[in-house]
Amino acid sequence: MLRGAHFQVFTMRVLVLGSGLLGASSAYYLSQLGHEVTVIDRQATPAAETSFANGGQISVSHAEPWANPSAPLKVLQWLGREDAPLLFRIRADMRQWLWGLQFLRECTPARTRHNIEQIVRLGTYSRDTLQQLRRDTGISYDQRTQGILHFYTTQKEFDGALKPAEQMRALGCERQVISADEAVRIEPTLRHIRPQLAGATFTAEDESGDANAFARELVKLCQASDVRFLMSHTITALREAGGRIDHVEATDSEGRFQRIQADAYVMAMGSLSPLYTAPLGIHLPIYPAKGYSVTMPVKDASMAHQVSLTDDEYKLVFSRLGDRLRIAGTAEFNGYDRDLNRVRCEAIVKRVEQLFPGAGDASQASYWTGLRPATPSNVPLIGKTKLPNFYLNTGHGTLGWTHACGSGKSIARIVSGLATEVDFAFTR
Repeated sequence: MLRGAHFQVFTMRVLVLGSGLLGASSAYYLSQLGHEVTVIDRQATPAAETSFANGGQISVSHAEPWANPSAPLKVLQWLGREDAPLLFRIRADMRQWLWGLQFLRECTPARTRHNIEQIVRLGTYSRDTLQQLRRDTGISYDQRTQGILHFYTTQKEFDGALKPAEQMRALGCERQVISADEAVRIEPTLRHIRPQLAGATFTAEDESGDANAFARELVKLCQASDVRFLMSHTITALREAGGRIDHVEATDSEGRFQRIQADAYVMAMGSLSPLYTAPLGIHLPIYPAKGYSVTMPVKDASMAHQVSLTDDEYKLVFSRLGDRLRIAGTAEFNGYDRDLNRVRCEAIVKRVEQLFPGAGDASQASYWTGLRPATPSNVPLIGKTKLPNFYLNTGHGTLGWTHACGSGKSIARIVSGLATEVDFAFTR
């Protein structure tokens, strides 16, 4: 048992399911509270799936959910377009249809305001938590603290951003509305499209960095605190007994069966989470949203952006990771399919060339796709389940990197029986 001036924590054996950003952050903060932590993952290395090549933004300002009043019409207009920013591939899949109906219910103005509030609160807390972690440990991951600039190339999109930005400012996220000229002053490489710019918003406190590098460095910190990692272990079932999780069944890289027991279990398996919880009678409103990213070396530094950018119209984010450019975004709802669609990859490269011609070496571009665990509201699932020793840290959609540290610290406190430090609609 750990004792402090204001709290006491009974140490437990905790098994974290998943070694991505959310799993690694959960493990780190659980170990900081003195628990004996084990992490299990089917991949050979940590952060090898959804956390591998994301957009790189710590973007509290990216708090407007996909589900908003303008979304239904846009989705209809984009149906069948291979290069659409948000593409629903209609399938004979009941989970997709149910998720879609829930998505539509979240598109009302009242639900959108509620969801923005939750996303901003968790994002602000998580960004502060990341900054504290960086001060405490010196962790490095090609981070940049130059803010995030959202730019708009149509007046309609810019006008639509003003009200959400106002709400975010009221919640403490200083997303300032700025002119096109001010946007070019902050990021000079936007001068190429200055005639097309309708306006922009800028959040100076937001950041960017290599999420995969961060996760791997955080795993090293975990291992230094005696966290054990069972890599190349595929979970086959979660077994319940007496109204609790009794054990996890898995096979290792050689197919050998293993039965792993703990006092508490944290689900951090991203889009796979609902497949493992459903047999327990826990039905999570998570559906995989396939996102794409392009990474290319800088070719012309004079055209390569320094500040992290968001192109809201095209649902793309741009980050500078050392001497690389990372462009990521779009969402494709097509079940668990992870095939690279060349049309969607080429659409991203085309947009990059339109905005920053010659900045990156497209001939050396690498393409990646990953399944983001999307909830209809974009609000993640963090907290308790109906099983007293089973907890959730999943459903973060496009904001896993933004919310990782705050979610990890919060679930560690919840598992430990401590009050959380942020006012958020935690799962009960």
